[in-house]
Amino acid sequence: MVQDKQTQWVTVGRRKTSVARVYLRPGSGNITINGRTFENYFPRATSRMAIMAAFETVEVVGQYDVVVNVRGGGGTGQSGAVRHGVTRALCLANPDFRPALKRAGFITRDARIVERKKYGRAGARRRFQFSKR
Repeated sequence: MVQDKQTQWVTVGRRKTSVARVYLRPGSGNITINGRTFENYFPRATSRMAIMAAFETVEVVGQYDVVVNVRGGGGTGQSGAVRHGVTRALCLANPDFRPALKRAGFITRDARIVERKKYGRAGARRRFQFSKR
């Protein structure tokens, strides 16, 4: 979480196995993810809504440009990571945003990840089929 000289806030957001580096700059509301447009990268409306929810909560839609590098995981994890990173950047840009974002539950990192497979099991918890004879 660094503030550069040209009024840019850089943060990292995480969800599941996705990591998003978010660069927030004052601007006209352009969002670029991995060099692609926002609508092109996240075709699902729910993913786009999750990211925009942070801006809508603090009523700054269209006031910041966002450039994101995201990798790992799938669509839902990546959109959650971007939302987490955007939230942290907004808190750096204006500390007054923090209470509203905290109430909405955006500041807390969603720590749910896939449980690892254990030896002697078919999956994380599922056992192999039991046969009495």
